Amino acid sequence: MTKVTSQLSVSVDGFYAGPLFEGDGDWMDSAESAGFFRVTRWVTEVSAWRERQGFTGGEQDTNSEVIAETFEAAGAYVMGRRMADGGEVPWGDEPPFRAPVFVVTHRPRERLLRQGGTSFTFVTEGVASAVEQARAAAGGKNVAVAGGGSLVRQVLKAGLLDELELHVVPVVLGTGLRLFDADLDLAEKEAIELTPTRVIHTPEVTHIRYAVNGRAPLVLDDRGSGGGPTVTR
Repeated sequence: MTKVTSQLSVSVDGFYAGPLFEGDGDWMDSAESAGFFRVTRWVTEVSAWRERQGFTGGEQDTNSEVIAETFEAAGAYVMGRRMADGGEVPWGDEPPFRAPVFVVTHRPRERLLRQGGTSFTFVTEGVASAVEQARAAAGGKNVAVAGGGSLVRQVLKAGLLDELELHVVPVVLGTGLRLFDADLDLAEKEAIELTPTRVIHTPEVTHIRYAVNGRAPLVLDDRGSGGGPTVTR
């Protein structure tokens, strides 16, 4: 069954990149870039990621197996326009996705066809439409929400995300682009409940996979006052 999934690398304090870059200079020299490449360092060092980029070498280890599994599971992708714009030139004529990609944007653009099975369809009707189109194109595999973090929050907020995997890197960035922010529109006594389904630890990163259960009320737990359940024998 097709699931809508997402996976992101984050620091221990919840940032997936450094502070937002809004200048006219080179993004690669920005604090946003520095934070991003720190939390994704484990990815660029593994063979499964490097092979997809057309590079040689890399570690063949547990982290590489996680990346290979992620690529294999995805039958289509959804991403934001900022990620698509930033990646278009570096990805070149044969991007690493090898599947249809649906880009959420306000700016219409003709569909792009690339080598290796990747195509980019620009969706102006919103997140739900992009996810629906990706489901139809996924061929029974998963729809992977590739990011960035703002798009992942939109999909989560809309109740469309089935599974979330966080790759928690042992670093504290202190500031930057936070994955979970106040724009989820949760009520004061409401939360989005998750169930951990897998944890894989390595020295470089801890992979935690969650099933997304959806919104639920926050209920007062008064067991400490003695009002909790009573066990009789």
